[in-house]
Amino acid sequence: MSITTFKVDGELVEIDGDPQMPLLYALRDELGLNNPKFGCGLAQCGACTVHLNGQATRSCVLPIAAVAHQSITTLKGLGTEAKPHPLQAAFVEEQVTQCGYCVNGWLMTASALLKKNPKATEEQIKEGLKDLKCRCGSHVAIMRAIKRAQAQILAGGVA
Repeated sequence: MSITTFKVDGELVEIDGDPQMPLLYALRDELGLNNPKFGCGLAQCGACTVHLNGQATRSCVLPIAAVAHQSITTLKGLGTEAKPHPLQAAFVEEQVTQCGYCVNGWLMTASALLKKNPKATEEQIKEGLKDLKCRCGSHVAIMRAIKRAQAQILAGGVA
């Protein structure tokens, strides 16, 4: 066991555990965060997505040793209930979720994509999201919400 120090949603945290522990387990089991979800455990579905220094990253296969002294943002750190990120607000306005299990991955991936390229075309957005899974089939509503948020971001909202 060893101590790994990193930031989560702006707060410095220390995890005393196996350096090979997946970040997802540290976030959920050690820190009690419930937004990144365990989906496949193989980095294929996206339910576990977080931002690592601003980049969308699958936390289920990332050992905590790889995030030492780095900055992690979870869905909790993306926005607040009082001031949601434009994507969070758009997902609510468009009533995107059915079961909601995959929403973390879509929001975290789309927010990183729009931060990097706020003027992304629909094809670029689709390409950036192609590896995410939604078993409920909410893809059309998800794209509507992303385009709504993108318009707000381009009009001066925060990305």
